[in-house]
Amino acid sequence: MKMTNDEYKKYSERHAPRSPVGPHMLWAFVVGGLICCFGQFLLDLYGAVGLDKEAAATATSVSLVFLGALFTGLGLYDKLAEKAGAGTLVPITGFSNSVAAPALEFKTEGLVTGTAAKMFIIAGPVIVYGISASVIYGLILCLIG
Repeated sequence: MKMTNDEYKKYSERHAPRSPVGPHMLWAFVVGGLICCFGQFLLDLYGAVGLDKEAAATATSVSLVFLGALFTGLGLYDKLAEKAGAGTLVPITGFSNSVAAPALEFKTEGLVTGTAAKMFIIAGPVIVYGISASVIYGLILCLIG
């Protein structure tokens, strides 16, 4: 059976299972919101124990990154991400997961060539472009301001 690319595309679209986009988006929103609510809880908790606003924000970020890496190491974060999708990837815990997961995956290749070298495969471009964008925005701000 010979098909053109367009015919194959139409054929595959007809036979592909439909994805329930609405429930997936709702679940991602709820889980992402719960992660953010937990972050707000930590921020309030650190503020209540006497940290100033900046120190509490830093402690909250560090705590969320630590918990994201811990849950990745325990295999729990990936199970949650399978169900919640972007709800787990967008908060800072998703960044932590993107650093920890490749490190765990390549640990058998050794400390330097495995864990250390592969740690920033996913997170590296995010860091590079984030820093580059902040430098460009900072320069624009200096020129305008």
